[in-house]
Amino acid sequence: MIAKLNHPVLFSPVGYDKVITKQNPSFIFFKVRCFRTSTLTNHPKVIVTESALSSNFTPRFSRLAKNEAQHVLFDYLHCTRSFSFMDAEHISKNSPHFLQILLSKVDTDKQVAHSLTKFLRYNPINEFEPFFESLGLSPSELSMLLPRHLMFLSDDHVMLDNFHVLCNYGIPRSKMGKMYKEAKEIFGYDYGILALKLQAYEKLGLSKPTVIKLISCCPSLLIGGVNCEFVKVLERLKELRFENDWIGGYLSGKSTYNWNRMLDTVIFLDTVGYSEEQMRYLFNTNPALLFEGSGKNVYVLFGRLLKSGLKMNEIYSLFIQNPNILSVKCIKNLLRAVDFLLEIEMGTEYIASIISNHIQLLGSCTLKGPKTVCKELKVGRDGLCQIIKEDPLKLFNLASKSKIKSSEQASSQDPSKHQEKTTFLMRLGYMENSDEMMKALKQFRGRGDQLQERFDCLVQAGLDCNTVTNMVKQAPMVLNQTKDVIEKKIDCLRNYLAYPLESVVAFPAYLCYDMERISQRFSMYVWLRERGAAKPTLSLSTILACSDTRFVKYFVDVHPEGPALWEKIKNHSPSS
Repeated sequence: MIAKLNHPVLFSPVGYDKVITKQNPSFIFFKVRCFRTSTLTNHPKVIVTESALSSNFTPRFSRLAKNEAQHVLFDYLHCTRSFSFMDAEHISKNSPHFLQILLSKVDTDKQVAHSLTKFLRYNPINEFEPFFESLGLSPSELSMLLPRHLMFLSDDHVMLDNFHVLCNYGIPRSKMGKMYKEAKEIFGYDYGILALKLQAYEKLGLSKPTVIKLISCCPSLLIGGVNCEFVKVLERLKELRFENDWIGGYLSGKSTYNWNRMLDTVIFLDTVGYSEEQMRYLFNTNPALLFEGSGKNVYVLFGRLLKSGLKMNEIYSLFIQNPNILSVKCIKNLLRAVDFLLEIEMGTEYIASIISNHIQLLGSCTLKGPKTVCKELKVGRDGLCQIIKEDPLKLFNLASKSKIKSSEQASSQDPSKHQEKTTFLMRLGYMENSDEMMKALKQFRGRGDQLQERFDCLVQAGLDCNTVTNMVKQAPMVLNQTKDVIEKKIDCLRNYLAYPLESVVAFPAYLCYDMERISQRFSMYVWLRERGAAKPTLSLSTILACSDTRFVKYFVDVHPEGPALWEKIKNHSPSS
């Protein structure tokens, strides 16, 4: 280890980077940083920061060593450097890369805590490194953000004051790294200014949780005065009778938002001829239209349709007659279909005709690429183009990724039933056309009315509606059981197992196990409990979730008569 070199090493004066070349493979590139302001003398104290570790060298340390390093760093920050308990705890628990650096400087085969404590006593650290890492910034991002000529967080008290304002307001610390990277200016405000800016957004009628989410996603809103474009978006949404906090339910920290383009999208739809009621329905059922790309997809589709030979008034008409085509999925499918037709060099007059007559099918089908279809049919692009000209419906039969037997069947895969299921999932908190919604549509089996019936069954059994929502999101397969099966398992839980209904809240997967497993395992457990060989109140998960081998080890073999009884239970237990 570099920090453990025993022989004297001569370093250049402060500010000069000494690089050892790789002429000898055993040498490691490293850069020496010294925080002393005077010129180095014989044996200077040095700190090798994270840049000192070669990308080819990533030491691994035991969990025990990491835990000890975490405690030592906490003590150093809290007791030595007088950080608040919460700050020291968060930094020490959320800077794993920095802990690796610390551990690489001591002999981890000996007493890690003692060695690190001693090391930190004589080698002060650059506190900005673990601090920024704990805010969610990656090690690769730190070099551009570390302040020059500063070591201690207390040296930048303005930044620290603004950080605490955001913490006290409720903004998660893990989001602040992104905020610092995107809007560093907000960490430089004079005392009291940042709090006033946060209050200004609350005065727009937004709740505190919505402001927290908004600022976490869009920290640039805190630069300058209240963002006027955002205010206009909020006002237009109010005109469409959306609640002030509606917007907060669809913001994502992974996206960026262009409020001006979002406003233009609403104005564009108004210009096209959408009524307020149509726009309200469109945004309610397809919020991603506004929030994914800030409405960009609407303009992209409009431009592509113009390029395809449709006139402006024809496009307006299509939008009004088929408002659902502006859902994110439909737009994606339509753009792909237009590209398909352009790629096989179909004339714009034919493309315009196909779009006008079959826009619903184009929006609902995902098409393969032209090369794939040509290869399957063993025809060239001209041949494929001619086939589709003669019978446009063959486009869907030949190119659709999902087989469609007829246009009537395609349009009647009952969009109402799909919408019913989607509406149910939206009530659970899923955003339409999001990745989570697509995943949920596959996980939850059954029609919307069936899922609602099963959901209501749990509520009627005595559980709170919000509690059931959290349960089924945690374990979607709960609603894949029929209503009768759910009722049977709840009855078994209460009357046979004598467990309270609330026990399924902690372990909703109970409702997914078959009755045979439940009956067998609890019969064995009750028998052991009566003989004092098992704890009186074990959780459902402890009994049901363990493997067969583990169950036999801890619930069968613990009693001399256990194995014989277990065999008897398995042979005589009725199946579900």
